[in-house]
Amino acid sequence: MATSEKNILTRLYIVAGFLFLFAIAVAVKLISIQVVDGDKYRKLAMDRTERVFVIEPNRGNLISDDGSLLATSVNKYTIRFDAVTVRNSDFNENIKPLSDALGKMFQKPSSYYQQLLRKARSNKNRYKLIARNLDYSDYIKIKKFPLFEKGPNRGGLIVEQKTVREHPLGKIAERSVGYERVDEEGHYTRVGLEGAFGQYLRGEEGRRLKQKIAKGQWKPIGPDNDVEPKDGYDVVSTIDINIQDIAHHALLGQLEKYNADHGCVIVMEVATGEVKAISNLGRTKNNTYYERLNYAVGESSEPGSTFKLVSMVAALEDKIIDTSTVVDTENGRWKIYDRTVRDSKWGGYGKISFGKAFEYSSNTAFAKVIHNGYKNNPEKFVDRLMEMNLNRDLGLPIKGEGKPVIRYPGDKGWSGISLAWMSHGYEVSLTPLQTLTFYNAIANGGEMVRPRLIKEVKEWNKTIYKFDKEVINPSICSKETVKKVQALLKNVVESKKGTGHKLYSPNFSMAGKTGTAQKNYVAKDPNKLQYISSFAGYFPADEPKYSCIVVVHDPDKKAGFYGADVAGPVFKSVAHKIYATSPKTDIVKGLAVSSKKLNGDYEAYYKSVQKKYRTVPNVKGMSGMDAVSLLENMGIKVVVKGNGKVKAQSVAQGTAVNGVSKITLELS
Repeated sequence: MATSEKNILTRLYIVAGFLFLFAIAVAVKLISIQVVDGDKYRKLAMDRTERVFVIEPNRGNLISDDGSLLATSVNKYTIRFDAVTVRNSDFNENIKPLSDALGKMFQKPSSYYQQLLRKARSNKNRYKLIARNLDYSDYIKIKKFPLFEKGPNRGGLIVEQKTVREHPLGKIAERSVGYERVDEEGHYTRVGLEGAFGQYLRGEEGRRLKQKIAKGQWKPIGPDNDVEPKDGYDVVSTIDINIQDIAHHALLGQLEKYNADHGCVIVMEVATGEVKAISNLGRTKNNTYYERLNYAVGESSEPGSTFKLVSMVAALEDKIIDTSTVVDTENGRWKIYDRTVRDSKWGGYGKISFGKAFEYSSNTAFAKVIHNGYKNNPEKFVDRLMEMNLNRDLGLPIKGEGKPVIRYPGDKGWSGISLAWMSHGYEVSLTPLQTLTFYNAIANGGEMVRPRLIKEVKEWNKTIYKFDKEVINPSICSKETVKKVQALLKNVVESKKGTGHKLYSPNFSMAGKTGTAQKNYVAKDPNKLQYISSFAGYFPADEPKYSCIVVVHDPDKKAGFYGADVAGPVFKSVAHKIYATSPKTDIVKGLAVSSKKLNGDYEAYYKSVQKKYRTVPNVKGMSGMDAVSLLENMGIKVVVKGNGKVKAQSVAQGTAVNGVSKITLELS
């Protein structure tokens, strides 16, 4: 018996020992949780019950130069109902009027909402959806509904706000307007104006504390935000809505007509470099067109004959040739080493001046002149192009600008035929906007300005930042050369044999150059040969206000592919419609006739008005109109009898004004 009791006591001691050690372990763990890891676990508990959520600010508006919206942020609201937090008396009293109001707003029977709310109440639903994507006016209305007007605690109202970006123009200029997106790692994807100027548009985030409720859902705590979001600034772009619309539809019509793959149009203000329109359209699998990529800024390709303007300027500046120098185009074929340069006209143009070679767009003439003129010093030609900034990008704020390609002697790809091929737009590569910037400089008297897409940043009516004209090169060539090539560009359109004569209009002058570049010409399969059709220029020809370039890729060869046929009509349509819709101001000379007597009378009257009279003035001899104006401005009621000048006044000069309420003037 004693042995048995001893064994039992031993076991009890062992169990007690284990319990004691367990208690010590629990105590140590509690101390560790409270002291060592206390902050960690408190934060974990808080995160599971309460959390601070980010409130996205309203993104600033992107505005056209006339104040129209290109992109704007719109608040959308989701309304939910916490059926648990509402007291029984409030719920029973307000469920009928609340359901009536909801039914009227959303065109549903009141019974529908009564059933929905009662079911949420019985199920203790703390997050019942009432309505999604409400605009601000509907959100304000629903906040004032019975029960909801009591707020989030007594009324069970839960409001969730999100910001949606809308584009009032729809698909027009969609790629140029662009977007800015942030991935899960916080990296930005920037496209177009939205991406380029996101630093101004995006604003500052706010904070809102929310409490976790059933089913992983979060309910805002309190009626207000902990940190209010700060809205972004508005960005005023240079885009003109009317010109953008004109360019978009002119391009779309021509792409459809020629079943082309894609194309772009840019319109720029000559003096300032402000881009007034930039349209990019690409074909879909369904043979429709939309703003797929920003070809105008990002697509660098061989420009073809529009580059002949560059070659002409270089040759004139370096005194290689003059516009009147005669060049033999031979039979329209000129062989250099193992390659042959061809003119589009079979048989060539014979012996013509270099100026006419530009108007007719003779490849052989330009290849011969540039090759023979620079073959002993090819660096001189390329250096001239670089002096005109053709080897540098434009430094645009928009991401994705294509890199220009201007090879230097010794570079990979340079050969004995490079000068000849470069002369008429091959073995070089430019984006449409880079080409237009050069043409714009010629229109601007030689001053090359940076294309500009933004005018200012505003907060309401207050200007925060203003962006002015930026000069890339104050003079790309001499004034003499500018005048010569301006005349040539005008003749391309006005001359009956000029490649752009189809665009000629006797009522409106234009200047420019056609371009037709072969694409995929190295492929052995002739069916893969495609074309890039272009036209670059400005209007009006004599006093240029706008420059414009049109580039169309891969038109249906059966329908046509020459620049004059495919791209030219878009340029003409844009120019004519802009001209037709622009306000016209006629100045009539000879109306500014000065009269000493009239000026003297005005000065006397002005001095009289400026005086602060304490007594009634003498208005005798003044015209009735001036006297009435003077006296009424002093607070005196005037009664007039007769017409003409003041003959008599009922209140004498010098009378204190404070005691005069009315005065009668006799005129004759």
